[in-house]
Amino acid sequence: MITSNLKYLMRQKNITISKLVELSGVSNHTVVRARRTSIGECTLNTLERISNALECKIKDLFEQEKDRK
Repeated sequence: MITSNLKYLMRQKNITISKLVELSGVSNHTVVRARRTSIGECTLNTLERISNALECKIKDLFEQEKDRK
């Protein structure tokens, strides 16, 4: 399972959804979806735009957790 760190990073950098939309050029809807704990799909282009806006690496945006069976 892939979990999002976006909400945490935004809070840490004191960046609102509106500001991230402005800085990244990514739609409001996409930012809201990416902030959810679990996200199914996100293009590399979108991840790059968000990470550039937050001045972090793409890998910092998400974590991969092992599936529990």
